[in-house]
Amino acid sequence: MVDNALPEHICQSLYQHVCDLPTSTFKDMGVGRGNAFHIDKNYRSDKSHWLDGRSQAEQDYFAWMEDLRLEVNKQLFMGLFDYEAHFAHYAPKSFYKRHLDAFKGQAKRNNRQLTTVYYLNQDWQTNNGGELLMYQDDQSSLSFKRITPEMNRLVVFLSDEFPHEVLAANRDRYSIAGWFRLKP
Repeated sequence: MVDNALPEHICQSLYQHVCDLPTSTFKDMGVGRGNAFHIDKNYRSDKSHWLDGRSQAEQDYFAWMEDLRLEVNKQLFMGLFDYEAHFAHYAPKSFYKRHLDAFKGQAKRNNRQLTTVYYLNQDWQTNNGGELLMYQDDQSSLSFKRITPEMNRLVVFLSDEFPHEVLAANRDRYSIAGWFRLKP
């Protein structure tokens, strides 16, 4: 977890960009992949807007994430190749139950390797809810980390190692969820 992760001008540009997006561009999120994909509002109730790099704010974010990818590969020899991301919007009472970000049963080389979560919530208070709970493994019933979704905070973790969940928020909550993958 890194606070004040991105330069302030990128942070503010992303915040303004997500605030300016029409609500109609945010779509219901589902679970599963391929034929198993479905929308289950009892499991997750957030909405998303995939980043496509058309805006300057998104281009700046992707450039910053490219620098992160190169540094992680240099320092940790992970072999990360590409990155995908979306704005996540959690309206009041929205949540996402405990899950892993890597799809089980797929070849390791096609799977998500490293998850990033970047928060865009000004003046977030503890009573606003919406925390990210991190678990040590599938057997843990207690979280080891509770992360408040504060503005310009970046969280990075292994996609297939750490189960996590998003608690219901009491106000609109925005983030960018992203995943680095290996070359197919």
